[in-house]
Amino acid sequence: MGTSARVGRRNRSWPDALKLEIVAASLAPGSSVSVVARRYDVNANQVFSWRRRYRDEVGGAGAAQLVPVVVTPDRPAAASPDLPDEAIEIAVGDSYRLRVGSGVKASALRLVLDVLERR
Repeated sequence: MGTSARVGRRNRSWPDALKLEIVAASLAPGSSVSVVARRYDVNANQVFSWRRRYRDEVGGAGAAQLVPVVVTPDRPAAASPDLPDEAIEIAVGDSYRLRVGSGVKASALRLVLDVLERR
């Protein structure tokens, strides 16, 4: 009985948030695509493909931009200092709060939120 299915190969569907997490990990300073691919059990060529797609979606012809994120412990709401008019604070579940200024690109913020929602 001959089948055309390859033994040991499987096609997987990767959620967009996980693809962006993998791309971000592969773009971190000093990271290696092959090491990141092994960590997530994905083919390195697939990671390169997602990097191209991500670059095109986020920054057009330029490279993807990552924004620095500082995670601080939660404080009681009454102890939070007033935020400037041009900043907002976003609570992500019960674990994270982000303070975002007006200069942050929506695409970069979406990437950070997607990664934090997966944790």
